[in-house]
Amino acid sequence: MAREIMYRDALREAIDEEMERDSTVFIIGEGIAERGGSYKVTEGLLSKYGPKRVRDTPIAEAGMIGVGVGAAIAGARPIVEILYIDFAMLGMDMIVNQAAKFRLMTGGDGRVPFVMRTQGGTGGGVAAQHSQSLEALFYHIPGLKVVMPSTPADAKGLLKYALRQPDPVMFLEHKHLYMTKGLVPDGEHVIEFGKGDIKRPGKDVTLIAWSNMIPRTLEAAERLAAEGIDAEVIDPRTLVPLDKDMILGSVAKTNRAVIVQEAVRRGGVASDIASIIQEEAFYQLDAPIEIVAGLNIPIPFNLELEKASVPQVDDIVLAVRRTLHSKPLAQAAE
Repeated sequence: MAREIMYRDALREAIDEEMERDSTVFIIGEGIAERGGSYKVTEGLLSKYGPKRVRDTPIAEAGMIGVGVGAAIAGARPIVEILYIDFAMLGMDMIVNQAAKFRLMTGGDGRVPFVMRTQGGTGGGVAAQHSQSLEALFYHIPGLKVVMPSTPADAKGLLKYALRQPDPVMFLEHKHLYMTKGLVPDGEHVIEFGKGDIKRPGKDVTLIAWSNMIPRTLEAAERLAAEGIDAEVIDPRTLVPLDKDMILGSVAKTNRAVIVQEAVRRGGVASDIASIIQEEAFYQLDAPIEIVAGLNIPIPFNLELEKASVPQVDDIVLAVRRTLHSKPLAQAAE
């Protein structure tokens, strides 16, 4: 059986269940205790677990992340909530030079079971310092797991799995997803990292997306279906580890690929996925890989300009039409 609940409620369930299961799990962040968090993910946890395990912090991201990494090394399982991914930059030394490398530098003896929850992406005109999609920064660092769930079920299952891992996890949410609803299975629900999900089966083109781009990509697929184009939508769910088998298997079936990311195109995860497809499935492609991504600019404050700076449904539809109308690569090479 399953229930329809909000994304934010699915996250809360995951945290609640893991705190109840494991007394070493605790959560710290700005306004997460008495206020229940800006997006109400942690609402009610203070009254259940008390101020030792649900702690408000000052506005000091570097300090919060340092406390979390240190507590993880000492044997606890901290969740550090950073209100905006933009502000995680203040703690990058702790994340990149300490948490990510501690296991290797201790000869495998040390562990950092640390989960950083944060949200990013555009929406609401909160401008350049509160709207970035920075997953590529963490994706680049060996030693970090990077998770970007798009549905309530994925959010719950992946967060529960994250809170059982021995190594640091960057758990990246999206401000537009917290109020979305979806079916979440009853009972124990855990999703292993590195296992992607086919959100919509299809045979004509593979659409690869994650986080808030999944709803837009699914909407684009429905619009394309009205034109007789059967698009397959796949969601890696975790960028590190990445489910290459799912991606390559889908491309082998459809022979075309469109990759959609909200982040700026330059140096993005989409480019790396395109490189993997080009290297490992080149002869199965009938058309060049298309990438639909954010513009290489800071996110504007103006709502219309903000919208224009990141992929919309129309952009995805146009990219699919381009790849389907391209001359097949084998023919183009003649």
